[in-house]
Amino acid sequence: MMMPGQKPKEFKKTFKRLVSYLKPRKVALIFVTVAAIFATFFNVISPKVLGDATSSLFESFTQGVGVDFSYLGNLLLILIFLYAFSSLFAFLQQYIMAGVAQRTIAEMRQEVNEKLTRMPISYFDKHSHGDILSRAVNDIDNINNSLQQALTQVITSVITVIGIIIMMLFISPLLTLVVAITIPLSVIVVRTIATFSQKYFKSQQEELGMINGHIEEMYTGHQVVKAFGHEDEAIEEFDEINERLYKAGWKAQFISGIMMPMMTFIGHLGYIFVSIAGGLLVLNGSIRIGDVQAFIQYSQQLSQPMVQVASVANMIQTALASAERIFNLLDEKEEPRETPADINLDALRGDVSFDHVQFGYEEGSPIIHNLKVEAKDGQTIAIVGPTGAGKTTIINLLMRFYEVNKGSISIDGVKLTNLSREQVRSMFAMVLQDTWLFNGTIRDNIGYGREGVTNEEIVAAARSAYADDFIRTLPDGYDTVLSEDATNISQGQRQLITIARALISDPKILILDEATSSVDTRTEMNVQKAMNELMKGRTSFVIAHRLSTIKDADLILVMNKGDIIEKGSHHELLEQDGFYADLYYSQFGA
Repeated sequence: MMMPGQKPKEFKKTFKRLVSYLKPRKVALIFVTVAAIFATFFNVISPKVLGDATSSLFESFTQGVGVDFSYLGNLLLILIFLYAFSSLFAFLQQYIMAGVAQRTIAEMRQEVNEKLTRMPISYFDKHSHGDILSRAVNDIDNINNSLQQALTQVITSVITVIGIIIMMLFISPLLTLVVAITIPLSVIVVRTIATFSQKYFKSQQEELGMINGHIEEMYTGHQVVKAFGHEDEAIEEFDEINERLYKAGWKAQFISGIMMPMMTFIGHLGYIFVSIAGGLLVLNGSIRIGDVQAFIQYSQQLSQPMVQVASVANMIQTALASAERIFNLLDEKEEPRETPADINLDALRGDVSFDHVQFGYEEGSPIIHNLKVEAKDGQTIAIVGPTGAGKTTIINLLMRFYEVNKGSISIDGVKLTNLSREQVRSMFAMVLQDTWLFNGTIRDNIGYGREGVTNEEIVAAARSAYADDFIRTLPDGYDTVLSEDATNISQGQRQLITIARALISDPKILILDEATSSVDTRTEMNVQKAMNELMKGRTSFVIAHRLSTIKDADLILVMNKGDIIEKGSHHELLEQDGFYADLYYSQFGA
């Protein structure tokens, strides 16, 4: 139960916001509290009944009379009743609280998931996948554990302390005063140790996020790690992060672990004080011996909830730190919600215009300086240039993954900013170098391109993409389940499936980003034929390093350092004997 964690920076603000998630279930929490009251009520009466039994036996022997078995039998039945009902209400408390915690966490997890779908691409570019996964998984789990365990214990402990104090006052105010001496001492110990241990909690969650990110990178790219012989370096880096995580957790655990024995020691002090004072009161006849026994039990029970509160202090702190990280994510600036424009997208063709576009990922560092391009419906526009020239940036702007700083991009005269992002992206289909296929059947992966697609349309798209032949050779055909990284089919076959997926979406504008760069020459012929089928009658933007694949493009844009330095057809650019010609001859010779 003692979990190391990071101290929240804004404790009160985070606590209030976390509590707000429980407000819709306040009725259930009232039932939890009522159940805790009854469970505590039946539990705290039991020591008094046991004390009465002890007093009865003591008086029987001291007064020389027989044991009153009838009285003791009635007390036994009362104790059975008390313990049974205490257990019943404790069960009801846990049962209801489990539903409250799980429903609250389910809603929070849903909120985080929906938030991530609304986040701009720039957020994912600036944050590691490990950190995002840590927030969406580990931090949510921390909050879940605390809601289920810590909250229940806090409610029970508070009610138990109140109930015990009432019973103690009822039996003997003087002995209650003796026990009360230990309460301030317990509070001082809890506050001192908690305050001292907090400074060791700062780096735990960050180190956990780093180790998650490292593990994800190493095991996602394990083939690259093994191919370049970096296993030892990867293990060494993991060991360094793991060592930092170990030190942060160990210090927090050690300091906070002192709290339990200290609270136990204080509880024993209370036990000693009650025994001595109670014995003196019994001798002068001020109190029955059974009541002293009950008091001893109450003093032990009084220290137990305080120990429990101390034990969940770190858990609550960890939960609040995790909640703060979740709330920071939820408060991140997201893509503004847009209302779809009242425009018939089917009436638009595919004329694309870049009008003096300027853009930079960082303010003051432009990548695209003054882009002006006209692409007519059905044309193929090829974009070539060295790495970092701004080719992929143009695609990001076309898809509205990023917004232009100056100028505008329009389709058939309609500015992209006048359309919603969903409307813009519905007109595009992308085939990328890194083929993304999800864990599912080939049929599902192809049908991903459009809702409500029929099986016949899926097969037709696969045939047009030259994928039908190899799919039918697979043991389960279109029902073949692809693994997470689709290693059960080749890279070229994966590319053909993504082309079929693009075909079935029937886009107006097509984006091909290095779509053939990772396949062999023989496979490239099939992929190229499939892409030619896909490009028929559509405006296409093609990014390619293999200049042989764009020789037939209607317009080739040669980019360097964010500017178009040359443009024209393949033959026109060769005749200019400039940058494009150098690129071409460097690949194919004079």
